[in-house]
Amino acid sequence: MVKISLYVEGGGNSKQLTTLCRKGFSRMIEKAGLRGAMPRIVACGSRQNAYERFTTALKDNHRIPMLLVDAEGPVTGAGPWEHLSQQDRWRRPTGATSDHCHLMVQVMESWFLADRRALKLFYGPDFGESLLPGNPNVEEVAKDDILARLAQASRNTKKGSYTRHKGSHSFKILGEINTSEVERASPHAKRFLDTLRAGGPA
Repeated sequence: MVKISLYVEGGGNSKQLTTLCRKGFSRMIEKAGLRGAMPRIVACGSRQNAYERFTTALKDNHRIPMLLVDAEGPVTGAGPWEHLSQQDRWRRPTGATSDHCHLMVQVMESWFLADRRALKLFYGPDFGESLLPGNPNVEEVAKDDILARLAQASRNTKKGSYTRHKGSHSFKILGEINTSEVERASPHAKRFLDTLRAGGPA
């Protein structure tokens, strides 16, 4: 049976962060009802590396590759490849459909805003939830605003500021968020998970 390999942005260059990245995405996806049909998570570090490894993997007939990267900004009505063409000057590789490419809009941390309870449980009673962006449409909140507000909300907690510990905190939080809440708040997240549930790109 052909299986999916998911090439994700994240993980940095250390073995520890790579492991945390894989575990975080695996736990998040598993909660979406994909236990027993999980993709192989490939933590690629930079977004450019994720794109290049995905492009190479398209030539492998043994697995189905999918790409998951931050949008880095608002996404218009155009498809994911059109957005990445404008954002990163990436070309859609030969053989890749729209379903091969998925975006975290605007960044992975956008998903955290959909489940503030998980953030409070992770950081504890000193977490300043009121400092988070108030817009319920998490995909409209700008990347810089999300990161700045997360840093402010977490700075007085025992675990420390999100900005200072972003690498380790981000993937641990990812593994704890409620996937159903994320899907309700983020159409792009739902599209991504629905593609996995369907067995991969059409």
